[in-house]
Amino acid sequence: MRKKIVAGNWKMNKTADEAQALLSEVIDMVKDEVTGDVKVVLCTPSLYLASAQQQLTPGGKVSIGAQNCHEKASGAYTGEISAPMLQSIGIEYVILGHSERRQYFGETNAQLAEKVNIALQNGLVPIFCCGESRDLRENGDYIGFVKDQITESLFHLSAESFGKVVIAYEPIWAIGTGLTASSAQAQDMHFELRQHIAGQYGDTVAQDTTILYGGSANAQNAAELFARPDVDGGLIGGASLKAADFLTVVKAAQ
Repeated sequence: MRKKIVAGNWKMNKTADEAQALLSEVIDMVKDEVTGDVKVVLCTPSLYLASAQQQLTPGGKVSIGAQNCHEKASGAYTGEISAPMLQSIGIEYVILGHSERRQYFGETNAQLAEKVNIALQNGLVPIFCCGESRDLRENGDYIGFVKDQITESLFHLSAESFGKVVIAYEPIWAIGTGLTASSAQAQDMHFELRQHIAGQYGDTVAQDTTILYGGSANAQNAAELFARPDVDGGLIGGASLKAADFLTVVKAAQ
């Protein structure tokens, strides 16, 4: 049985005081109002990870995740954060391959394969992002493109290691644009990706793989998206910055 997960990607937002307040509000709301079996992951800016980890209630439904990590365990990489550093403060999840990292920092599928490796070696759960541009969606083999992202960054893993990875499909054309893939479009891609995984690892692994939708999912459309059989939750951007909106999304995944 695959996990239901709703992860909030705060990106480069919130001051320290604002972050602490939002985190406290979300933790309390989840504790009081979320009764279903859904894991909540809050991916804060790296500066707040340690303090966020300390705010958690042991055994609760909320975990803390990082927004990125370096592909090396240590070294002369000024400003970077390693997987061992994240592991040392108890972080459980790390987003890898977000479209903004690919676009602004030139991250490649080969580089992301290294990041996935180092994350898994340090007990972190990678939330691996994949997705296509608007031009590719309208004019190209967008399904093949997204499949290739998974093949080149993940299919070197053993079945056991792959089973620890969470996939997040994020159509780039729906991130920060106000556009959202319809629930049918999301389901179609998630189904294709699950079939692709089955071709490599078999149906059991594919059916156990959590595939999240990321791309302007919010309080208004989350229930329709999450009702689709191959959509197992969401990687939430802007809607994760307001506790009430985020809680609505979380409840939709129950």
